[in-house]
Amino acid sequence: MNLLSLTLLVSTWAWACSALVIDTASLGLHEAQLAQRGDPSLAGYLGVFFLGTDPYVYFYLSNGNNPISFKALNKGSPIYKPTKGTGGVRDPTIIPGGGSEAGKKWYIIGTDLNIGKTTWDAAQRQGSKGIFVWESTDLINWVNERLVVVEDNTAGMVWAPEAIWDPAKGQYLVHWASKFYPTSDPNHTGNPSSIRIRYAYTSDFRTFSTPQTYIDRSPTNIIDLTFLPLNPSNSTAQSFLRFMKDESLKTVFVETSATGLFGIWTRAGGSSAIIQSGVEGPAAYWDNTTPGKVHLLLDFYGSDGYRPYESSNPGSNSGWTASSRAGWPTGLRHGSVLPVDQTVWNRLNSKWGS
Repeated sequence: MNLLSLTLLVSTWAWACSALVIDTASLGLHEAQLAQRGDPSLAGYLGVFFLGTDPYVYFYLSNGNNPISFKALNKGSPIYKPTKGTGGVRDPTIIPGGGSEAGKKWYIIGTDLNIGKTTWDAAQRQGSKGIFVWESTDLINWVNERLVVVEDNTAGMVWAPEAIWDPAKGQYLVHWASKFYPTSDPNHTGNPSSIRIRYAYTSDFRTFSTPQTYIDRSPTNIIDLTFLPLNPSNSTAQSFLRFMKDESLKTVFVETSATGLFGIWTRAGGSSAIIQSGVEGPAAYWDNTTPGKVHLLLDFYGSDGYRPYESSNPGSNSGWTASSRAGWPTGLRHGSVLPVDQTVWNRLNSKWGS
């Protein structure tokens, strides 16, 4: 082999290797964005869930600052049972206040559904059009329970509502999953649309803007959307992860945006890349002590409920590993986790921990 041939071979090899480098910046995953949380002011986690056949609000508190070891509060009894709608709440999610409410107010919202009183078919044809809301200024006293209707009568249901503070809008973006029937089918006996993600804006979880469609991937059904800010300490940041379930294929995947909630979203690995199959209800939260690590709860709805996963490259659909379940309770269903400081942890433990 002469010198020219060797030079060409080395150049070709170097080009091929460079082509394999993943451009994380194009995914909105810059190094500074991934080195998140690891916040010494945070001392634990509050989990809010429902329990399978018990559609009520249950609180779980981390054992110290361990993100995957939790204990039931209130001796395992519900913290709250709905008094309105179907009398059941699924998919409870806790929303930290944004803007002027940051650190001063929290909301819990959830699906108005008690499946013990209906069937899955009826719940999607003539289901509730509203979302449950509670609010608190201390995470202990939850008041002003309300059931707020967000869709009109063409909707078959409103499922898995969640919300996030949108810094670009200065309001909460509330989103949920719905399917729709034509006005010519008021009894909803025919074929509906695919399930899509809808959204509206609110400042108080009482008055909402006219709902619009946020994600529509017909004929694929999409449910269980949840967001995770890539810069949780920066209230004006525009970089986010979003996890969702492909209800048609029963898989969960993640997408990233560095240009806001309505920016360009990228699915690392392509349109068929997934984190896990046979799961739903993704709930993601940053690790309080290890910068860059994200924990993801996936609901194995046909088995034992939530199981924890983790990754230090959370914008990727590959590389998620199952966490230890030695301290993880079984039977937890679709909910959410909120990092808390020592004062709040102590308050919660004092109120319901004994």
